[in-house]
This record gives sequence, C-alpha cells and structure tokens, in this order.
Amino acid sequence: MSATDVFPLLKAPDAWPVPVVATIAMVCLAGLDLAGAVLAKEWAQNGSIRALVLGAGAFLVLFWVYASSLRYAELALVTMGWVVLLQVGLVLVDRWRYGVELPTGKWVAIGVVLLAQAYLVLAPSAAQAGPTAGGG
Repeated sequence: MSATDVFPLLKAPDAWPVPVVATIAMVCLAGLDLAGAVLAKEWAQNGSIRALVLGAGAFLVLFWVYASSLRYAELALVTMGWVVLLQVGLVLVDRWRYGVELPTGKWVAIGVVLLAQAYLVLAPSAAQAGPTAGGG
C-alpha cells in the first residue's frame, strides 16, 4: 500500500484547461498558507493549542494540494503564483488585523515587487514565445 492509496492526489475534471486548474491551485495554496501563517502567529502570541493543531492541519492540506497541482502545471509557475498571492494576503492581514502601518515608499516597493513577480508568472516562457529573430 502506497501513500497515494491512503491520500490520493486531487484530480481536476478533464474538461478544465490547465491555466484554470493552475489558478485554482495557486489561490488554494495561498489561502491555506495564509491561514496557517495567521494560526502560527496566534499560537506564538497566545499559546493556543487549537491554533497550533489547525495550523499544522492547514500546512498538511497545503502539501497535499501542492503535490496534486504539480500533476497539471509547472513547478515554477504554481510556486510563483502562490507566493505572489500569499504576499498580498500577508500585507493585507498585517494591515487590517494587526494594525501595521507602512510608509508610502514601502507600498511603492511592494507594488514594484508584485509587478515583477506577476511578469514572471504571466509572461510567456521562451518555449511559448517561439523562435527569436536571430535564431535559425
């Protein structure tokens, strides 16, 4: 009996295009990671055993979703999309839940970094872009 017999990988419907599956995976991964991060902070601040258990569970499910998503999309694409969404979520949670105030310069830097990461995720790869003008 293998691990995939006990915890089978998630399967997307065959009719769904890969970009849709990859996007859903990125959003789920970011949500699970964000939930785990908030629960970890709650455990660190308050010593809540409930937060510890729920956070550990969130990260176990995250690993399962991550492994399942790699059946459909590239490792780098899923990971970068997940990280971009997670960063946005963490900044917003810090701002609204924990009252962290950032100066304008840091908001501009966050915007530049997010745009660069979005380019890495959304821009066509060399294989998708086709042959270059100088290539034979």
